[in-house]
Amino acid sequence: LVGLGDAMHKRPRELSLGMQQRVGLARAFAIAPKLLLLDEPFGMLDSLTRMELQEVLAELLRKDGKTALMVTHDVDEALFLADRIVMMTNGPRAAVGEIITAPFERPRRRAEVLAHPEYYERRERMLRFLEEWERKKPSSAA
Repeated sequence: LVGLGDAMHKRPRELSLGMQQRVGLARAFAIAPKLLLLDEPFGMLDSLTRMELQEVLAELLRKDGKTALMVTHDVDEALFLADRIVMMTNGPRAAVGEIITAPFERPRRRAEVLAHPEYYERRERMLRFLEEWERKKPSSAA
């Protein structure tokens, strides 16, 4: 399911961060939720492991027909995994700032997403939004 067959007999402390995240995905899908909630699931991983687990998650969601709500600060991750990206404003009074639709067909392959004519336009739009709100953030220096 998540590629941990070789690690079946390892103790939890013997698993790498990537393996631990795979266990987390397997546990989440094992209870068959209608909605999967993910908060920065790949944030602590190296780039290669992150991309691999994004592919695993996309495939699991496709096979099970599940909906996921995911928090991420990674623009590329959002574009690869999401159908709709809800950009939030900063701060304790955060609100929905902009909703961006990902125009990519499913199932998705990373190379196809990166080659899509609208990928970089959406990416730049997201980065501009984030930069704009970063400039609006009140200075913490007094």
